[in-house]
Amino acid sequence: MEDRSKERRRPGKGKSGDDSREDRLRTALRANLARRKAQARARSEKSAQETGGSNDTGGDES
Repeated sequence: MEDRSKERRRPGKGKSGDDSREDRLRTALRANLARRKAQARARSEKSAQETGGSNDTGGDES
């Protein structure tokens, strides 16, 4: 019986496929982190407004 596992492999996969997977995971992780930070900021701003406190970071907003 012949081993045809090599014939079943998808073209373009291999070492470069591992690199692209790492890039996709890295991008997804950064997006997730940015989303979580934005959610945390929104929560802290909302709680500061509800308590009447100021969440001013010293920036110049007109």
